[in-house]
Amino acid sequence: MGSVQGDLARNRPGDAVRRKIRELQPNAVRRLLDRWSRDSEIRSWADGLVGERVTGRRLDRLERHGWFVLHAVQWASGADIDHLLIGPAGVFTINTKRHKGKVVWYGDHAITVNGSSTRYIAISQAEARRAAKVLSRACGFAVSVRPVISVVHAAKITVKGAAPPVLVLPVTDLPRVLTGLSPVLSSDQTARIYDVARDPRTWA
Repeated sequence: MGSVQGDLARNRPGDAVRRKIRELQPNAVRRLLDRWSRDSEIRSWADGLVGERVTGRRLDRLERHGWFVLHAVQWASGADIDHLLIGPAGVFTINTKRHKGKVVWYGDHAITVNGSSTRYIAISQAEARRAAKVLSRACGFAVSVRPVISVVHAAKITVKGAAPPVLVLPVTDLPRVLTGLSPVLSSDQTARIYDVARDPRTWA
């Protein structure tokens, strides 16, 4: 397919978050000040942006090993997939969560942060299922998508369960774990999925 208009391969990590921050505060000076205000909504978005940039840098390193990565893949609804990774071991939707200095615990079906429950697992699974449906239809063959959560700057991560439905990994472990998985896609399949995924019309 090659380069297309609006090619998603040009996206930077966190581009969707940057757009949201600009929408919340169009004034550049006030936007900068709000990033340091404890009660500002922009501060939480800015923390998320840091996490996506950290994860994005790690994932970009996989390109030299035959992987493709897309960032900020936006649905027509305005929601986005933080990162979409395509390579020999399959296709992965990667959701970044930055929890600086906090304790993250993951059982079979739930994640807690400093003891508080989250909906991260259900949301990540739904995102992967939706991406698989869209990519399968556009590619003309079945595309399985596995959900991953990249945890950034946590003080501690504990994972319980032998075969968790979602891979929950500290960002530093992403390249090692993903490249260590068994190959399931041929180079032709990988290239086809990437060409389809980088076209914004696929997600519209």
